[in-house]
Amino acid sequence: MRAGMLAAVAAAAMIPAAHASRAQQSTYAQALLPEPLEFPRDQGAHPDYRQEWWYLTGNLDSVSGERFGFELTLFRFALAPGALTPGPPPVRVRSRPGTESSAWRARQIYLGHFAITDLAKNRFRFTVKRARGALGLAGAQADPFRVWVGNWQFREDAASGASAADHAEWRLQAAGHGYGLSLTAQPLMPPVLNGDRGLSRKSGEPGNATYYYSVPRVSVQGTIVRDGRPLQVHGLAWLDREWGSGSLGPQEIGWDWFGLQLRDGSCLMFYSLRDRAGTEDRYSAGTWVDSSGRVRPLSRGDVSIQVLAHWTGADGARYPSKWRLTMPATGLDLTIRPVIADQELVTSPRYWEGAVDVSGTRAGRPLAGRGYVELVGYDGTSAGSAGIR
Repeated sequence: MRAGMLAAVAAAAMIPAAHASRAQQSTYAQALLPEPLEFPRDQGAHPDYRQEWWYLTGNLDSVSGERFGFELTLFRFALAPGALTPGPPPVRVRSRPGTESSAWRARQIYLGHFAITDLAKNRFRFTVKRARGALGLAGAQADPFRVWVGNWQFREDAASGASAADHAEWRLQAAGHGYGLSLTAQPLMPPVLNGDRGLSRKSGEPGNATYYYSVPRVSVQGTIVRDGRPLQVHGLAWLDREWGSGSLGPQEIGWDWFGLQLRDGSCLMFYSLRDRAGTEDRYSAGTWVDSSGRVRPLSRGDVSIQVLAHWTGADGARYPSKWRLTMPATGLDLTIRPVIADQELVTSPRYWEGAVDVSGTRAGRPLAGRGYVELVGYDGTSAGSAGIR
């Protein structure tokens, strides 16, 4: 459940607003019932659905002791329903007056967000990249796994020769705004299905759902290049995968997403959906994974989140900036703090996505961790996609 916001992708890709109508959405495949997920198939694209994303966030340490957060997100957005219905015509670009270059025709737009949080410099930098799914400029494939937007990519390491379900190695590459990232990633656990066996419902309306799985612990190591100088880094990342065709419910305006990796080996994902009155929606949900790998779905009543502080961006968007999270069934009582206050991505719409530190207790014993938080819908606009992450 992430920033795969329909409005953001449509704006960035300059897609006509008419393409976002409910009548048009209904021609796409819909996430209605749980379906078995298969690998490597479900690593790749699902072009019959309107949108999807591959989302990686993580915390890194350099060998010299510096701390970084990173986000690399690759989105796919369909311009037409593909094989299901004829749909609207694909995008066409004229190479010269009176002619059309069919090689540029595309039914998919790809978008990337890359961000680095640099604690030593008290600096947050982000870059947006977009390309049509034509001429090899961007795309996604399942076997061997690869998704890319220009020279940004997330792919299976050819040397590993295994699928996500078999703990393959991956390669991550992105660069922009004075920073470059090149990492090798190794999943430390199998994919975790969120919601009802992988079906994550965002409202009571049919189709307002996604297929959603995560790999909450991914070991990463490699290089960050900062202002032309390489730094060797290692750390822990989180992978989220979602695809669907719906939207949030009419009263839902945004969400707060938490992905926490705790030092005892447990992991917590929870998204708190907000309605127009600012209260938590009943479809808020999440997943708890204990240190032995056992998975427990979470509902709204299982987790309590209290906002303790706020931060206001340069253009007036006011975000929560410190939280107390409790989960009575597991004895969790956690305080979550951003590592720096300003981790706002100035896209359309704006959203806050940043590295956090976690401290607190579990059953009275001290417990710490790290993670990422995403805050959407605080800039005065409503987030339109069914996906959070």
